[in-house]
Amino acid sequence: MEMTFSIIKPDGVRRNLVGKIFNMIESAGLRIVATKMIHMSRREAEQFYAVHKDRPFFGELCDFMCSGPVVVSALQAPDAVTKYRDLMGATDPKKAAQGTIRAAFAESIGENTVHGSDSKDNAAIELGFFFAGTELVNRAR
Repeated sequence: MEMTFSIIKPDGVRRNLVGKIFNMIESAGLRIVATKMIHMSRREAEQFYAVHKDRPFFGELCDFMCSGPVVVSALQAPDAVTKYRDLMGATDPKKAAQGTIRAAFAESIGENTVHGSDSKDNAAIELGFFFAGTELVNRAR
């Protein structure tokens, strides 16, 4: 079993889409191992997205991610990283395949509703950023 990380971004929380997105996640065969709603501080957003610090959208991304609550989750399934990335759809919702989260809910490239890890290594880093091991309580064995 593999783990991956998910964020339902402020636009998804603001538009009350958490339950609909969780339904899509579970229907796709991903198990929600842990989840919580948080409000990222500017510092947390900057640390989490540090990989993008030299890109022109970094400031706007950090502003957006700390503009309201987000829902962070640990997901588990065989090939969880790929499975969740496929479920999210393309970053640009206009290019996202039908049946994906972003095709259904994203409003723009900037407000694209969800984030997911892009590799197993990054999943481990991102999960560790938001969750203690003792919080991962619904793991399949």
